[in-house]
Amino acid sequence: MSDGLDPEIAALLSQSGGDGAAESAPVETPKAFSFSSSKSSSASTASSSSSNKSVHDVDLSRKEFEPIEQFTNEFPSEVFNDTTYYKTALTGENQSAQRVHQILSKYLTCQDPKDRAVYRQQIVTSYWELLRGMVGKMGYPDTPMPKKMLVRYGVLLPSLFKQEQKEFFSKVFLENREAEPILYVDEWFKEIASGRMGNSATDEKKQVKTANMTPDQAASAEQSRLMQLQSKNSGKLQSTENILNIKENERRMLEGELKRDIEDLCEHNAVLGLDNHAAGYTEMQRKLLPEITDILHRLSKNDKELSKVLEEYKEAKATYDNVQDKINQGGGAAAATNDTEAVKIEFETVRQMAKMTVGRRGNQFPIFTREFYHCTERGTGTRENVIDVLRWIESLDPGVFHRIHKNIPNRIVPYVLLVPTYGDRGFCWEPFDRYNRVTSRGRIVVPMYPKDLKIAVLTAVADLRWQVAKEKASYYWMEEGLTGQYYQHFDQMKLKGDVKEFFIEDYILWMTKESTGVQRLDKDVRGIFWRNMPFPKELKEELRKRSLVYDELCKKDANREMSDGY
Repeated sequence: MSDGLDPEIAALLSQSGGDGAAESAPVETPKAFSFSSSKSSSASTASSSSSNKSVHDVDLSRKEFEPIEQFTNEFPSEVFNDTTYYKTALTGENQSAQRVHQILSKYLTCQDPKDRAVYRQQIVTSYWELLRGMVGKMGYPDTPMPKKMLVRYGVLLPSLFKQEQKEFFSKVFLENREAEPILYVDEWFKEIASGRMGNSATDEKKQVKTANMTPDQAASAEQSRLMQLQSKNSGKLQSTENILNIKENERRMLEGELKRDIEDLCEHNAVLGLDNHAAGYTEMQRKLLPEITDILHRLSKNDKELSKVLEEYKEAKATYDNVQDKINQGGGAAAATNDTEAVKIEFETVRQMAKMTVGRRGNQFPIFTREFYHCTERGTGTRENVIDVLRWIESLDPGVFHRIHKNIPNRIVPYVLLVPTYGDRGFCWEPFDRYNRVTSRGRIVVPMYPKDLKIAVLTAVADLRWQVAKEKASYYWMEEGLTGQYYQHFDQMKLKGDVKEFFIEDYILWMTKESTGVQRLDKDVRGIFWRNMPFPKELKEELRKRSLVYDELCKKDANREMSDGY
């Protein structure tokens, strides 16, 4: 009855069935499982990140990712060796769990390719229905680890691992040691449920009139309005504080320079034979006089700018504190402990995100299985691997995460959602929060099991690059900035299709080929990227030695700098 089933899978399924189902095959006795809401002995033993730093805090002083020193843990977790993993993962999930169990059992034992394809499609629908009821539990401290690993990695049945795959996933760090905004699906829903993170942008829904709301709905709507207002104020506060810090540092440097010049100016040599008198200024000291005058002028200008920014900061801080008080008075922190409505809305969004990473013709199968997993350890989309790829991207494209505000570049790393799909392309869901365009994080999505992780992350970052530039240019995106220059090239070449997709493909060539001196881009595109997404100066100097093409671009850079047109 289980001749077509892997012995390990058959054994694990029969073990999961409880004492009365030890000898039964899953196909014949799907209801041998007791998916009641009783508590499992496999409670969560892993804690969330112990770091005091929140992934939601945007640190504008950071310039790059810290290098990853350790990609996996020396001490593997035992969660995938738990013989009750399958049962624990499905316990307490009602009919959706029963349906997944029944269809999965048929899929694993079926020999007919046509029937197997039907069951495979049915698993996709039933699995997402299972997750619909499970994701809201990710914020609970007593949620069993198998449920979290199911949501995080798509691992429903550990025997679908190869042994080396099980060992690798057991060593992947569970906590966010880097405190970067790169999150697994279970962490994503935990942050949404807690209210620390807002829902991803979707089409605006028709608002219910306040008069038709219940008191609870009205209170919730008011809290949402205040949170949106707070998000907007937060951007202004962070941006103003960043400018204030820059002006204070500038004043500190000018004052230090002024002190040194005055000290040098006040030192006088004795006159030979006239011990009671000192000599006049030396030639070097006379040169200090106009320099000191210039410093005083710059200090005066700095003081005016600093005073203005300080007032703006005080105003933004007062507004921020006022709104925060109103949120606290409305029980905002307590009310947002587990926002089930927000989780329901976000679930539909995440499901759409997962589909988009795979595409219409891709493999939509949602459960981890060795049949479809063909990644290397470093090619799997774990948090550490993705950060390492992002660090590589930023080393070649230093301005990739920069957002210009008042002529000051702010480095703002987007949220990165790691979805357990077999897709090959990442994408940008939103370039920034619509209520805070200054310092809010955008959101990009990366599949965890792609054929090439570097390409998957590059497509997401390229999409982010395009959308940020397009939003910056606003109505003039076809005429100005990066998108305008690229669109004009696209139009002149009479290319057909989605201009953004052409840009993404060219960006991949720019990062993987042109950065190594291999010329693959059109001459005009290379010039656009060279000006708008320049390589680091050291790499430019290296490239100009390899080809006259890059040497010519470097000469144009020098000419632009000399004419102040760069």
